[in-house]
Amino acid sequence: MEYTVKSGDPEKQRSGCVVIGLFEGRKLAPAGKRLDEAAQGALAAFLRRGDIDGKSGQSLMLHNPPNLLCERLLFIGCGREKEFHEGRYRDAATLAARTLASAGASEAVSYLTELEVKGRDIAWNLRHAVECTEAALYKFDRMKSRKSDKKQSWRKLVLTVGKRSELAIGETAVHQGLAISAGMNLARDLGNLPGNVCTPAYLADQARELEHQYGVKTTVLEREDMEKLGMGALLSVARGSRQPPKLITIEYNGGKDEEPPVALVGKGLTFDAGGISIKPAAAMDEMKYDMCGGATVLGVLKACAELKLPINVVGVIPSSENLPDGDANKPGDIVTSMSGQTIEVLNTDAEGRLILCDALTYTERFNPVAVVDIATLTGACVIALGKHASGLLSNNDPLARELMNAGRYAWDRAWQLPLWDEYQKQLDSNFADMANIGGREGGTITAACFLARYAKKFKWAHLDIAGTAWLTGKAKGGTGRPVPLLTTWLIERSQDHRRS
Repeated sequence: MEYTVKSGDPEKQRSGCVVIGLFEGRKLAPAGKRLDEAAQGALAAFLRRGDIDGKSGQSLMLHNPPNLLCERLLFIGCGREKEFHEGRYRDAATLAARTLASAGASEAVSYLTELEVKGRDIAWNLRHAVECTEAALYKFDRMKSRKSDKKQSWRKLVLTVGKRSELAIGETAVHQGLAISAGMNLARDLGNLPGNVCTPAYLADQARELEHQYGVKTTVLEREDMEKLGMGALLSVARGSRQPPKLITIEYNGGKDEEPPVALVGKGLTFDAGGISIKPAAAMDEMKYDMCGGATVLGVLKACAELKLPINVVGVIPSSENLPDGDANKPGDIVTSMSGQTIEVLNTDAEGRLILCDALTYTERFNPVAVVDIATLTGACVIALGKHASGLLSNNDPLARELMNAGRYAWDRAWQLPLWDEYQKQLDSNFADMANIGGREGGTITAACFLARYAKKFKWAHLDIAGTAWLTGKAKGGTGRPVPLLTTWLIERSQDHRRS
């Protein structure tokens, strides 16, 4: 899709389609009122017929509107004007994109971007218009023998701003939206690929592709390298698989050479059957999404490179499969992590924390200013927060607030849970330094407590994305979250650094 930012009167647009907002009660948004004046009241008369009321989720295409220069006029329902917030705006932008994709116009001009969203500016409106449009147009058909034959005629979207002085701001916002969308699409593609294609080696190849495209530095550690480093926790998970494990590192150096990087550590379990503690067969196919933390890291680094952010970022992805085998971890086994701490494996399906703990210890060598790990870690997080918010736990409250604020701006929200010492007692083991599970109570928190034992040397936050990284049911598929949250956080950090 080609995007253009433009300032212009709606009644002067010679376009295949002009998109305007309509609030509940058939109340036209400002651009619609101007069009109605130019049409000598024809739009208001048309609306009085009752074909559309303006409720959220409604849309209606009007062909050859009288006395106007555009060929079509698309009304998008926005709900009650007093209740119009970020979510309603994104719903409207998404609905517009889906409607335009099935219409005949090759080009459209959207005045939804000029709608007032409380607490947000024109830059937010334009960036999210791009993100919603790209998400609405996303398709994954690369594994199908017959691709979609239907060609999309819609190729250009003009996003409007109210003043010419906002054009430069709008161009920057569009650039950010496209970069974030590119990162999200990469993460979605990787998550949607089946486990027999997207293996640890495949993830490593994708990291090397980023090196080829953007000049980032990619390093891949093999099993022998990890054995020398003493990564007994990560390697214990890989013992049940015929796919060799990989520890993938990508270094994006957009800042000064001496500046410590931000580190992102993403769980890259390309398939998780649970090991000896095998999962139920129902919906086990969705365990191909257990690498969405690693996919997020790749997506965020792609976005950073597209934006040329003036910041140093290192991504670390421990990758393996977790399958039952004669050599796989058994309940009761004790393994030694890279840090030297011993772990009693009471449940082999709590494997994500085993590969992440060694990756966190490995990340110490980069002397990071902050570390965020991202993982589809616990079903308990899905029960607690559903699909709307990622779980956030941290040993540093200012870092947690930064991530929460970035999530709100990105509309890729997270919710902070406590990381109190009292929860640590649930990980006590009679035979090792700790157990890898803490019982049913507070499962998301005790999983983070486990990781916190390996994050004492830096400011650290943990994002549990088990409920947000993919959707189940009819709309099954990867979402690309939390690429927007983390990219927004890095944009803000780079801007703060530039101002200091």
